[in-house]
Amino acid sequence: MNIVNSTKSFVIAFALIIISFGATAQQQKPFFFIQMTDTQFGFFTDNKDFKKETENFEKAITAANRLRPAFVIVTGDLVNLPGDVAQINEYKRIVKLLDPSIPIYHLAGNHDVNNDPKTADIKAHRKEFGRDYYTIKHNGMHGIVLNSLYFKSPGFVEQEAKAQDKWLLKELKKAKRNGANPLLVFQHHGWFLTDPAEKDAYFNIPLDTRTKYLNLFNEQGVSHVFAGHYHRNAFGKSGPMEMVTTGPVGKPLGQDPSGIRIVIVKDGKVTHQYYSLDAIPEEIAL
Repeated sequence: MNIVNSTKSFVIAFALIIISFGATAQQQKPFFFIQMTDTQFGFFTDNKDFKKETENFEKAITAANRLRPAFVIVTGDLVNLPGDVAQINEYKRIVKLLDPSIPIYHLAGNHDVNNDPKTADIKAHRKEFGRDYYTIKHNGMHGIVLNSLYFKSPGFVEQEAKAQDKWLLKELKKAKRNGANPLLVFQHHGWFLTDPAEKDAYFNIPLDTRTKYLNLFNEQGVSHVFAGHYHRNAFGKSGPMEMVTTGPVGKPLGQDPSGIRIVIVKDGKVTHQYYSLDAIPEEIAL
């Protein structure tokens, strides 16, 4: 190789290194998102009205407009009465108050599609809110959004559950192959509250199914699962993976007040904090 060609090769290689470094730096730019859950319009008054839910959700959306997150995700139980037009319309009305430049994602909870959903329930939810499982990607983060009813009570929706399962395996492998950092999962039901081996209960997913997917998530490098459903905060770990259950925007069922979770992603690391609706900070320092 002559000197000219050698010099050209060096310049090209150096340029590629600079471009690669720049892409990595951009990919790892810190950001934060907001998890909301269980807005559950109608729950406070057993479906007589939804004044309190309106107040709470508007307060949460106002905070999001001030803080400017990368995105907002609402992890299920958007309404209290499945298919209720008035509750769904009020939820959607308030969603439109969010600045259009901030993406907002919704997923299905048991109060959106029933505790034992049928195919018609899933279709109705999709008609109102779009797909019930999909991905969110931002600055190196790969988020997998799931319909946890397919794990909790798949009896009447076995075909849909199989389709999600096939898609999930493909997405996990793709995320790992592409070096997703971090790899997160969002769903309504938590796999467990505090202990991966805890007994089956209303607020978790059956142990046999739970064990299978916890093993899969750990194998594929999932760092956090964010869920709701419990109307309280709860935390636990399965290996290095953290199970984060977030309290409600709507009606609390324990000591934790209505609130939101702010999740910061920096250098591939995830930190998070729950704030009551009356104690949300003025800004988020990254």
